[in-house]
Amino acid sequence: MSDDKFDLLVIGGGPGGYVAAIRAAQLGLKVACVDKRDALGGTCLNVGCIPSKALLHASELYEQAEKHLPDFGITVGELKLDLKKMLARKDKTVEELTGGIAFLFKKNKVEHVIGAGAITAAGTVEVAQKGGKKRVLKADNIIIATGSEVSPLPGVTIDGKRVITSTEALSLPKVPKHMVVIGGGVIGLELGSVWRRLGAALTVVEYMPVLLPGMDGEVSKTMARILKKQGMKIKLSTKVTGVEITKSGASVTVEPAAGGDGETIKCDSVLVSVGRRPFTEGLGLEAVGITLNETGRIPVDENFATSAAGIYAIGDVIDGPMLAHKAEDEGYACASNLAGQTGQVNHDVIPSVVYTMPEVAVVGKTEEELKDKDISYKEGRYLYKNTGMGLAFMDEDSFVKVLVGEDDSILGAHIVGPEASTLIHEVALAMANGLKAKAFRELIVAHPALSEVVQRAFLKVS
Repeated sequence: MSDDKFDLLVIGGGPGGYVAAIRAAQLGLKVACVDKRDALGGTCLNVGCIPSKALLHASELYEQAEKHLPDFGITVGELKLDLKKMLARKDKTVEELTGGIAFLFKKNKVEHVIGAGAITAAGTVEVAQKGGKKRVLKADNIIIATGSEVSPLPGVTIDGKRVITSTEALSLPKVPKHMVVIGGGVIGLELGSVWRRLGAALTVVEYMPVLLPGMDGEVSKTMARILKKQGMKIKLSTKVTGVEITKSGASVTVEPAAGGDGETIKCDSVLVSVGRRPFTEGLGLEAVGITLNETGRIPVDENFATSAAGIYAIGDVIDGPMLAHKAEDEGYACASNLAGQTGQVNHDVIPSVVYTMPEVAVVGKTEEELKDKDISYKEGRYLYKNTGMGLAFMDEDSFVKVLVGEDDSILGAHIVGPEASTLIHEVALAMANGLKAKAFRELIVAHPALSEVVQRAFLKVS
């Protein structure tokens, strides 16, 4: 049937999948996108990036009104939290964005096939739809863009009420009195920040000796200090040995990661946030001879081609950071290649952001990575508070740190502070275009502006 034959099938409607589908359609291909959700956008738009940022913004406004506005000479009356309204606004944001993708699908004639897709043979995808129906689709090429799912914690049962994942943490019906977050990574700190700001006591339990494992060491230490000052209780080098659901909440038993006496933490909510894993289950990879690598991901070449002819993979299911913008760029590049154009992704220049307050934003190498590889570098570091605009934020801890090679090449940048998610792209743009640190030193920067902090960090490296 011609209605079931396409130039390209995309399995997964998240950031990588929908970008690939739309790009391919714009370049003249007949495209279908298979996704289990009725609403497009994947984890990111439905239960990830977008709803969490909506709550982070709303909760930050609440905390500003509650604790910080008097510092700026602003006095407000009695403060009340309407959590139901806050959550409704978050849901409206999600609805508008997912609806926008559906509009773009319709505009570009991309067919959205709702159901779970599995590859049964080269060029063939069987879709299990609602009501037990099945639809068989044929395509010249297939892109796997199924993203990732929450990693479980062995021995801990998720009930969705007392012991929850990031999905449930976006829609709690009331503010917990005490929340324990298992995992001191990006998701745990962001969602933990939301509920702490709204009134929850918060305890973060992290197995590693630092928060935000894998980030620059100075960033990790600085954020631990800042978050403690904000009221988070942080237990590093600590492992969870059990979680028991009780009538009133939950009991979390922990002990030192290296072994030793344990303790029990009583709370009314436990957020399990120990990372994410690629979602490849039920895709039928074995039917076309695709074998996962040692990290459970799909091996691909520089053009995102798998070992099976005509099948490609992008995003969280392949190596690299699990970031929506990485998936988007890969989707755009892969679709462009399939349509006869040239698409490339610079995997060395992918920014990463933690949307706490202050924000954390990084790009390129950390000091630890450079030292491990015995790469010579110079460090330039500057505090926000030493600039006019930075001082206006009344922030003591925020800084920009840049790492520059012996040849004046920009190796990395690490920012802790307000608007870090915006500032990092100045450095990312320079790195992506091969500019030297000299370009920042010779740049005329508006005064006062937070960009001065970035420039002055580079001025420290001559």
